[in-house]
Amino acid sequence: MGLRAYGVAVLVAAAAIWAMSGTQREKPVLAAAGPGAVRVLEFNAAAHPDSVESTRALAQAYLDARQPGLAVVLVEGSRRTVHDDVRVRHVYGRALVDEGRNEEALAVEQGVVTACRPIAEGAPVPAGCDSVLLASAMRRTDILRELVSLGVEDAQAHPEMSLVAYQNATREARVVVQ
Repeated sequence: MGLRAYGVAVLVAAAAIWAMSGTQREKPVLAAAGPGAVRVLEFNAAAHPDSVESTRALAQAYLDARQPGLAVVLVEGSRRTVHDDVRVRHVYGRALVDEGRNEEALAVEQGVVTACRPIAEGAPVPAGCDSVLLASAMRRTDILRELVSLGVEDAQAHPEMSLVAYQNATREARVVVQ
């Protein structure tokens, strides 16, 4: 077997491997959450427009699929009773952050903190408020306040400034004594 036959054998093997690899398929728009799961959540939200949990779950699925614009439109178009729920507003705040609207997100998160703050004093709070939601909203508010003070509107467009804001917001420790 000469050099020419060896070259042809290598070429045939390379062509066979290339043919077996196939072409790249289209990627779905909502790849992270799986289109089937999102479709079910969309059906539930459409069937139950007054359900806070179905709206919140769908908005969260949109965020997980890296589609914050869909989450923003969903929450802004929801009924007032759903839109005013603290859990939905908290997810809405994250969607606004992902959309690069930090000032609006800060206002939304401050509203969540204000609504849930009585939980620290043991007073009655709106439905959906719990200590985990309050802690998350407080932390996000601190970070957003730093981002806004540094003039960062879109955290993803300015990762260096976002890191500085995050470090500034998280370096202080809070202790609550009861």
